[in-house]
Amino acid sequence: MAKKIIKEKSIEEALWESANKLRGSVEPSQYKHVVLSLIFLKYSSDRFTERRNELVSDGKEAFADNPVFYNAKNVFYLEPESRWDYLIENAKQNDIAIKIDKALAKVEENNPTLKGALPNNYYAGLSLDRTKLAALLDEINKIDTLKDRENDLIGRVYEYFLGKFAIAEGKGKGEYYTPKSIVNLIAEMIEPYRGKIYDPCCGSGGMFVQSMKFIEAHHGNKKDISVYGQEYTNTTYKLAKMNLAIRGIACNLGDMAADTFHNDQHKTLKADFIMANPPFNQKAWRAETELVDDPRWVGYEVPPTSNANYGWILNIVSKLSANGTAGFLLANGALSGDGTELEIRKQLLKNHLVEAIVILPRNMFYSTDISVTLWILNKNKKARTAEQNGQMVKYRDRENEVLFIDLRQWGEPFEKKYIQFSSEQISQIASNFHAWQRGSSEYHDTPEYCYSATTEEIEQKGWSLVPSKYIEFRNRDEQIDFDTKMLELQNDMRKLLKQEEDSKEELKKLFEKLGYKLD
Repeated sequence: MAKKIIKEKSIEEALWESANKLRGSVEPSQYKHVVLSLIFLKYSSDRFTERRNELVSDGKEAFADNPVFYNAKNVFYLEPESRWDYLIENAKQNDIAIKIDKALAKVEENNPTLKGALPNNYYAGLSLDRTKLAALLDEINKIDTLKDRENDLIGRVYEYFLGKFAIAEGKGKGEYYTPKSIVNLIAEMIEPYRGKIYDPCCGSGGMFVQSMKFIEAHHGNKKDISVYGQEYTNTTYKLAKMNLAIRGIACNLGDMAADTFHNDQHKTLKADFIMANPPFNQKAWRAETELVDDPRWVGYEVPPTSNANYGWILNIVSKLSANGTAGFLLANGALSGDGTELEIRKQLLKNHLVEAIVILPRNMFYSTDISVTLWILNKNKKARTAEQNGQMVKYRDRENEVLFIDLRQWGEPFEKKYIQFSSEQISQIASNFHAWQRGSSEYHDTPEYCYSATTEEIEQKGWSLVPSKYIEFRNRDEQIDFDTKMLELQNDMRKLLKQEEDSKEELKKLFEKLGYKLD
């Protein structure tokens, strides 16, 4: 009997149809979790089969059931009941949800790097209609998971679902996906080549993935980076572990999903690089009596209970190594808050920690259209020479300076209504920033783009970090020659009046021909 030919679909097309199979049975915010674990099983099974065939063709069939020969190639070993073919064969059975849960449990059991990464008894608990689940498996079966040889499948899927269901995902809930072009900009600016990298609110691990891609793009060594992170939501924590494991990125995300403020999983960590996108303007993040003596605030006022922005800043500061650098996003309101926030901001500046403030364009995020700020902090802004990817780089003393950059008019259209930075723009922005750091003649203050302000100037502006207070903005009206413009307007007005008089005369003649005399 001829084997049935399966029509190949694009990942996006198949995913959309997969999501449609879930409508009415699962909340939109859960779509990605339902689909991702199944795609993970399909991808893992495809890789397993590929590796198994390699062993057989190389005459190593005796080792085809030895997990060591799979793990050595960053391939997960799968027992028969965890393989995709087995699930497809049983897709229409009443207990298919239980079989999927058992398959995931076995994969995790046989592959230590996946410990805590996969959902436990998840599908049985969804109570999905058997036919819908079978239809979902059928759609995912149409995806060629091995086409994406960079192992970026999980990331692509996650990005797709966040894009399609951004509003349902958590607009107003503080769960924001960080667009790749922003992560790329952060990586190019802080250059995480070697050392420990940390994300205190890592989501699905996107910052880490893009950091590794940055290293690959610059011909660095991924083994020179150690990954540390923390995530509050359990399903997202598992997703991050799955996301990183499938790419072979070793990570320490703590023993469990936990709140960074109340259950810090990395209390003694000193990171060389920090990249983060904390929830914007998080309210009621601690009670009045909670965390008042937390060591992360030592030397600063205790961050206010009304907004966690400065709590995130001080958590990040406390984790920086002696030469550590951080790039993170915050709502623009953090640039000019008063009261306790003003005192913390003032101390950050007096401690020479703020390196750059970058205003980003609107419509860069799937779940909010607001413009946000990229903060760059640096623990050591003194003149020094440092090794960067095999080269020695000289930095000038910048302790009493902050670079302000306004990118609100930058970016290019993306997916109809969104904005992203092009690779050329990212390169230009990062180059300008590094030229400023290194005292290159290529950097110069540019109206409507960038300005290097002294601490004294910032103090005179009330310790505000709003870029428009420092960057020169040209008044277009001042460039007009008013005398010339007025003459042009007068001539235009004379022409209009002449045309009006001519029209009246024509109308008068018309009425006279009809026998009416007009005074």
